[in-house]
Amino acid sequence: MNALAQLGMVSEHPSDNQISSAPFSSEDDRKDYFVEKDGMKFAGTHLLVDLWDARNLDDPEQIDRTLCDAAITAGATILHSHFHHFTPNGGVSGVVVLAESHISIHTWPERNFAAVDIFMCGACDPHLAIPVMQRLFQAGRIEVDEQRRGRVQL
Repeated sequence: MNALAQLGMVSEHPSDNQISSAPFSSEDDRKDYFVEKDGMKFAGTHLLVDLWDARNLDDPEQIDRTLCDAAITAGATILHSHFHHFTPNGGVSGVVVLAESHISIHTWPERNFAAVDIFMCGACDPHLAIPVMQRLFQAGRIEVDEQRRGRVQL
C-alpha cells in the first residue's frame, strides 16, 4: 500500500469500522451485509446526487477530505481514495473505495456542476453523506435519485 500512497492513491483518512483479526470459523459466521428495510431485503442503497450551482469543484485534496468525511459520517469503512485533477477546466474525478462499496465524483467547474455516486451496503446510511458534501460545495440545488440494488425476492 505504500506504493499507492506515494502515487497519491491512498487517502489520509482510512477507517477501520469493519476490520476484524479473527478468521471466519464457518460459513454460518459470515455476514453478507445485505440490508432489510421496509419489508425489503437488498444489497445496498445507491444514491445518484447531482449538485447544481455548486462551488469548490476544482481542488482534489479538499474534495478527497470532504468525501472521506462524508463516508465516515455515513458509517462507512474507507479502504483508499484516488482523485485526478483535469486541466485546463480544473474538473476533478475521483473515488473513495469503501468496504461497503464507494463514493465517486466528477466535477465540471465551468458549469458549477458535480455528479456524485454513493453506494453503500450494511448498516451505513448514505443519506448522511449529503449534508457533509453540501458544506463544501454549497450547491444551490441538489437532486437525489435513490435505488435499492440487489433486491431479493422474499
